[in-house]
This record gives sequence, C-alpha cells and structure tokens, in this order.
Amino acid sequence: MTTDEKTTNDAPPGWLAVYLRKLKGQNALRPPRVKTSYIFWSAVASFTAIFAVASLTIRAGVPMMIGSFGASAVLLYAALEAPLSQPRNLIGGHVISALISVTIYQLWGRDEITIALAVSISIVVMLWTRTLHPPGGATALIAVDTGQGYTFVLFPVLSGALIMLLVALAVNNLSEDRSYPRYWI
Repeated sequence: MTTDEKTTNDAPPGWLAVYLRKLKGQNALRPPRVKTSYIFWSAVASFTAIFAVASLTIRAGVPMMIGSFGASAVLLYAALEAPLSQPRNLIGGHVISALISVTIYQLWGRDEITIALAVSISIVVMLWTRTLHPPGGATALIAVDTGQGYTFVLFPVLSGALIMLLVALAVNNLSEDRSYPRYWI
C-alpha cells in the first residue's frame, strides 16, 4: 500500500472531517489589545461594585454575595458593549433564573436532575425573553444547590444586581472611551 492510498483510506468520514475542522477555530487572529484606560476603568468599576456588595454582606449582615456576581462584573465592567451585559439582561437574567430555580427546588428538592433542570430551563427562558445573561445560569445552579427560598430572589439576587447596575451606570460613563448602557429594554 502506498502512502497516498493509506492517507486516503485513513481519512475520517465527511461529517467527522467537518466537525474536526470546526474545532480548529474560524481564524488564527488573536483578539485586539485593550486600551490601558479601558483596563483602568474596568478595574475601578469591578472593585467598586464587588466592594459595595461585599460590604453589605459583611458589615450589615445582609446576605448579598453570590459567585455569579463575579461573572456579572466581568460582563458589566469589561465587556459593557455586549448585548449580554445590558441592564435588561443583567436584571432579567438573574431574576428569572432565581425564580425558576427556587421554584424547582421548592417543588422537587436538590439532586442532580433538579440542578440540571434549573440551569437548562433558566437558559431556555432567558433566550425566550431576550434576557440572556450567562451568570444567570450560575445563579440558577447556586439556588438549587444551596437550597434557597423565595427571599433569595430579592436578597441577594435582585438587590445585588441593582447595586452592580448602579455602579455600571456611574463608573462606566466617567471615561470618554466608555458608554453604558447600549439599551435598556
């Protein structure tokens, strides 16, 4: 058997070749560099928001801190132009996911199926309502995994998201290079 015959016979089927090509990426270009001033304002905004939420948690004893707020900070203060970072998505994504997941937990408790259902249904409803916010998926997971009740929707989810939104409105517009939001509804 020649080398050419061996290569031809060892080639993956058509669908697999297409799939493997997709895994290579669409192009080899790297993302552009971010301006130093943009990095600075992202740091100021993210620090301010997380500090405010953490302060309420620690100093006032109000349970405000959930891990998904860290991911929201990345979107709101470093990717503020993205559709997933807009106020509608921030508030809607977190609140919808919290309501769905608390309801699932209250009805069926905590197990691998309810955790997966909470995240999956939250994604579907966020897509359907045009409020997709990836940290909302984390909020859904947290609510079922930690066994939350309906107060979770208000504290920490809605109140924390509103604090983060207020910081985004204040700090993201201090620089000439930044403007937030792109849209509200």
